[in-house]
Amino acid sequence: MTEPQAGRVVTLTANPGLDRTLELPGPLEIGGVVRLVGSATEPGGKGVNVARAVAAAGGHVVSVLPTADHDPIVHALLAIGLEIATVPVTSAVRTNYTLAGPDGTTTKLNEPGTALDNMTRTALAAVLHQHAAGARWVVLSGSLPPGTPVDWYAELVRSLRDTGVRVAVDTSEAPLRALLADGPGAAPDLLKPNSEELAQLAGVPEKEVLADPEVALAAVRTLHDRGVAEVLLTLGAAGALLSTADGGLWSARPPRIAVRSTVGAGDCSLAGYLLADLAGAEPPERLRTAVAYGAASASLPGSAVPTPDQVDGSAVLVTPGLPVTAAVPDTTPVPAAGRDIR
Repeated sequence: MTEPQAGRVVTLTANPGLDRTLELPGPLEIGGVVRLVGSATEPGGKGVNVARAVAAAGGHVVSVLPTADHDPIVHALLAIGLEIATVPVTSAVRTNYTLAGPDGTTTKLNEPGTALDNMTRTALAAVLHQHAAGARWVVLSGSLPPGTPVDWYAELVRSLRDTGVRVAVDTSEAPLRALLADGPGAAPDLLKPNSEELAQLAGVPEKEVLADPEVALAAVRTLHDRGVAEVLLTLGAAGALLSTADGGLWSARPPRIAVRSTVGAGDCSLAGYLLADLAGAEPPERLRTAVAYGAASASLPGSAVPTPDQVDGSAVLVTPGLPVTAAVPDTTPVPAAGRDIR
């Protein structure tokens, strides 16, 4: 049976790339020779990661991205059965390198990506609108390519209003600030900041956001004041928090796992949230699924995405309101942190 149109997710990855993960045998020694334990290459970019995770769960998803037809990322995405909609560019997609230590620590080396001219951006917006019509969610995710106006996401959110689609945004730095400065008309239905991004928006130190749930909540409420309907805040070792504009508030604690790589964990958290929403889940269950997907992602190597049988929602503790305690004083990386480099 064909999945109803309302169940479709459309992701835009304006700055896609190939994620090359290099597994280190121990701490990196600058200037030395490192004999790698292993390596892997996955098609990447934050929106692509979301799409891969949704598709792995059997969801109907379309990934929109700028790339040449012969680019290796196209072959990689088609090989895993992902439905894609491309706008042609002449340059190859960037390569992002991840140095993964045995303790789960990751160091990212990201290339800048291909600059998009006005014609290409216009074409991407048109393709996005074409697939957004009748869809449930559009996801605008990741960094913007060099030279792209920082308010492009804000422009896209406004232009998508006539489709009736819900819009989720996961970005950082100037594009995130521009999005929230452009007024309620540009505010997404769902925003997924991490603790660092929330601190920057609120003008407070990140350590205060992590140490004091009340500080985090006050900052989240400023996002609602700017028109954001739902905020999925990832808080590192403290787990995650979901806040809705109508006053709903829930907290979640992730399970302890053996972390292999946190690359893409935040993207998988967002995918889990969307999958739960598509299934008609209430907010607490959407939060539970988001954190469970992030945990499952971080237990996998490189930027691999989990399948549903690797996701254990029962291991996630969800409670109404703020967490009883502040961030756990534990330096072990936590998958729900979502601190993916853009």
